[in-house]
Amino acid sequence: MINKLKAQSSKLKVTTQNLKFYVLSFGFALCALHSTLNTAFAQSVSSTELINHAKDYDGKVVVYSGEVIGDIMVRGKYAWINVFDGKNAIGIWLDKDLAKEITYTGTHKSKGDVVEISGIFHRACLEHGGDLDIHAQSLSKTFGGASLSEPFNNGKRNAALLLSGVLCLVLIWSRLKLR
Repeated sequence: MINKLKAQSSKLKVTTQNLKFYVLSFGFALCALHSTLNTAFAQSVSSTELINHAKDYDGKVVVYSGEVIGDIMVRGKYAWINVFDGKNAIGIWLDKDLAKEITYTGTHKSKGDVVEISGIFHRACLEHGGDLDIHAQSLSKTFGGASLSEPFNNGKRNAALLLSGVLCLVLIWSRLKLR
């Protein structure tokens, strides 16, 4: 009987140690689940919604989509990008490694990558001088950008040739008139 109690007691000690491990593991799992659910149920918003209802979205996780425009401005371990959704551009503060996923930025020579940003919206970010911005937690490329080639415009060429000819005729006529 005593041997049975000792055996159960030693099992109980092991179970108590395992219990601590399971409780800690469960706690970490809940933290990870909270972070994942927070991002998964984030609201997809437009720039107009963010600007017009900045107080409502301040400090909340949002999902924002648009074309990356301008330059990628690297600042140490982080970078700034501007994302244009067709109405307005919002500044995005993100990890430099996330910015490496961007291949094209929108300029007059290229169409920028279309990205979906999930991050925390700040209507007046104290870290960045009170500017409205989003601190990205994740970035996914929806559509890849591309270089744009402008087709040669024959109409512009013909107009330039015609105007050059007219200018030459005016110069010749003015010189002849002066003689």
